[in-house]
Amino acid sequence: MIEPVAGRKLTAGLGIFALFAFAYLLSFAMRTVGAVIAPELMHDFELSHTQLGSLGSAYFLAFAALQLPLGIWLDQYGSRRTHSSLLVLAALGCVLFASAQSSVMLWIGRGLIGAGVAGALMAALKAFRFWFAPARQQSLAAWMLMSGSLGALSVTVPTRWAMNWIGWRDIFWLAGGLFLLAALLLFTMLPRDEEQHSAVMAEGRSSTSLWSGYREVFSDAYFWRFAMMSLLAHAPFVSMQSLWAGPWLIQVMGFTPGTAAQVLLAFNLTLLIGFLSVGFLLPWVRRLGWSTARITAVGCALMAATQCLIALAIEPKWWFAWPALALISTFFAIVQPHVSLSFPSALTGRAYTAYNLLIFTGIFVWQWLFGAMVDGLHLVGLGTVNAFRASLLAATLLQIAGLVVFCIWRPKPRALE
Repeated sequence: MIEPVAGRKLTAGLGIFALFAFAYLLSFAMRTVGAVIAPELMHDFELSHTQLGSLGSAYFLAFAALQLPLGIWLDQYGSRRTHSSLLVLAALGCVLFASAQSSVMLWIGRGLIGAGVAGALMAALKAFRFWFAPARQQSLAAWMLMSGSLGALSVTVPTRWAMNWIGWRDIFWLAGGLFLLAALLLFTMLPRDEEQHSAVMAEGRSSTSLWSGYREVFSDAYFWRFAMMSLLAHAPFVSMQSLWAGPWLIQVMGFTPGTAAQVLLAFNLTLLIGFLSVGFLLPWVRRLGWSTARITAVGCALMAATQCLIALAIEPKWWFAWPALALISTFFAIVQPHVSLSFPSALTGRAYTAYNLLIFTGIFVWQWLFGAMVDGLHLVGLGTVNAFRASLLAATLLQIAGLVVFCIWRPKPRALE
């Protein structure tokens, strides 16, 4: 599956991938668990839709806040030390969430988890650029996201089943222990040549010069062309996947929590299959002459059409639109590596984390805003069902407007180093 750079054995390459994939699986499970346990949290802490959205957003707010320093740390200290240290913080967040007695403690615990997993994907992609050939970068990104989908699968039907026996608090205690295990494995088993290379590249550079690299990234028009679509299409999708899909299936489509968990299982299984397929099919698609820009435009158009179907569908039989949306969304796996590879290798960590900052800031905003729109529309006379539908349609209209701009505005990518 992985084609390592010259001099590195395939088994070593698979081992490196597996270490990062395990940590990312855990982080993705904690990202999406809110959609499954939302009914219990709303009941136990008497949360409104706005409060639930704020709680879910705590993860993404903390995640986004760490992205800029994370890029510096990755480029200066390497992936091994940076990622393993942050995972200890995620474990602490799980402990606090599991023992929370108020919504404030839930919010802080959720935020610590978000901060702790802030490097789960970025550390892997930064390390992969050092250890693996450029032609494999987008496929590796897709396979990492596939491992994340395995984590999302673990918090659908399995979590609903486990909650009948141990409850949501014990699930977070278990997650904390697994985060500590992942941190230990990464710290002790990853090769150290990548962090040694990072130290050499950063040697003699002041903190000011390291931070100034972000100016180069954020001033790039090609970067912003793709970031715009991630903000308007990818971020709303992740906010639905990680929180609002569960309440939608229960409150709009009338499913029981158990049935909703089964739909979410199908949703995340489709994501897994989609990411796996993207990794293998991308070389074939490239040979057909499809650029990343064309794939992005077609993918966003299909996402918008599917979201309209979800918003307007009345019958429960249209549940399959959710897995369809998941399958279409997997094209985003190739976008971030594509944009980040247009920058010099010394800026790899900062290019990845700058893009991630925008995506997760967008997720934070959309996750909170969706709940606020639902509550606001309900207050002015719309029923809960119609408030949900109108909120999704509003997000889709913004996405369509951004797609028009994306197709018209075509800045050129900068030359590779």
